[in-house]
Amino acid sequence: MAVRVQLGASVLEIVEGDITSQAVDAIVNAANSHLAGGGGVDGAIHEAGGPDIMTECRRIGGCPTGQAVMTAAGRLKAKKVIHAVGPRWRDGKSGEPEQLASAYRSAFTIAGENGLKTVAVPSLSTGTYGYPVQDASRVAIGVALEFLATHPEVELIRFVLFDGQAFNAYRKQLEEQAPTQRLPTLK
Repeated sequence: MAVRVQLGASVLEIVEGDITSQAVDAIVNAANSHLAGGGGVDGAIHEAGGPDIMTECRRIGGCPTGQAVMTAAGRLKAKKVIHAVGPRWRDGKSGEPEQLASAYRSAFTIAGENGLKTVAVPSLSTGTYGYPVQDASRVAIGVALEFLATHPEVELIRFVLFDGQAFNAYRKQLEEQAPTQRLPTLK
């Protein structure tokens, strides 16, 4: 299932699925600040991509919360992995929305600056880091819409969500925030 919105020459898309199987220029990884691998999306990307990704992460050494760095994609179908570090949820009043927005913005900027036209991205910080998916989806969709409106070099941002709850939260935010011009819903 997919929902899409056309923004000039670019598309913002939401799908339910496995981010490691995406054939795009870049996959965004929900990384930790040590770039040490982990569970959830991070673990799945490292497992599917193989040890070359971790080798590059070790060479980089780390990444602050709210920022992103790029590595090769190993055995993934994508060309690159952009490791974005979202915040841990505390109370929503400790800078989390700003840090989450910064992580997405940093990842999308790296894609644009490196000629990566298609990007698959998960819901950052909503797993182990405990960010409520409804709040995170509001931030993520807002940043993606803002970015695509001013960066036509990125042709596709695809949010790849692991389950129906996240998909529905992101779909709701897209319906609330997106322009009225819509592409048909895909099944």
